Amino acid sequence: MTLEYVPLLKVQRDLYDLPRGFERFREYIRTMTGGSDELKLPLVAMNPMGKEHLPPFLDHLLAIDADGVGARALGDAASALADESGDYRACLVVSDDLKGGWTNRYASEFSYRFEQRAMYRRAWLPAILWTSETYDATLVRAEVLECIYRVVHVQRHGPPRTLGEMLTQESDVMRSAGSTAPRLADDDLSYTREVLREYASATDRATLIAALFGDGAARDLGYQPLGLSPRAGLALAAAGL
Repeated sequence: MTLEYVPLLKVQRDLYDLPRGFERFREYIRTMTGGSDELKLPLVAMNPMGKEHLPPFLDHLLAIDADGVGARALGDAASALADESGDYRACLVVSDDLKGGWTNRYASEFSYRFEQRAMYRRAWLPAILWTSETYDATLVRAEVLECIYRVVHVQRHGPPRTLGEMLTQESDVMRSAGSTAPRLADDDLSYTREVLREYASATDRATLIAALFGDGAARDLGYQPLGLSPRAGLALAAAGL
């Protein structure tokens, strides 16, 4: 596998220096497409109309050299994955799930984890950083590594369809990336395991969202809750199932 890191945080930060409105939106489209009908840079998850919280968020990422962290993580992964197939470019993209009216965190994160084939076809691995979170170098590194090991898992096993396959994918990805979050208390973890055993073959989005992200996510999207804590399914995956 050949991996290239493309630093895009400064590109995103510069867009927020433009006045919020059509001028910024037009420059965002031009930057993303290069004036063509193709996707040149994978900035789809970015909120071009982001408000005043976006510049400080990006300034923090630039201050901790998040692009440098991502590039070093990519280099480490490239050595370990030399025998895997594929040529990919990775980058960091900020997604505004805090004040971005068009971004629902749960729906967007579901797509990010399990519906990236369009990006894979374009040889892009955009690692998303969410504005509702606080990042340090360790978390940035983990996000980049997860993004890389996710495409490796898909290449080996195909895109996951069922809840069981999704949990297996994310467990493998988190273990490979050295991620340990999210976490649940042992008793909650045991309870989650029992609840989700019944839904292992589920493929409908309502059940998948509720299982992976918990009752709050289900209610937020109008789905039936399953009696689970926040991010319960992902915590089960992080614990190794």
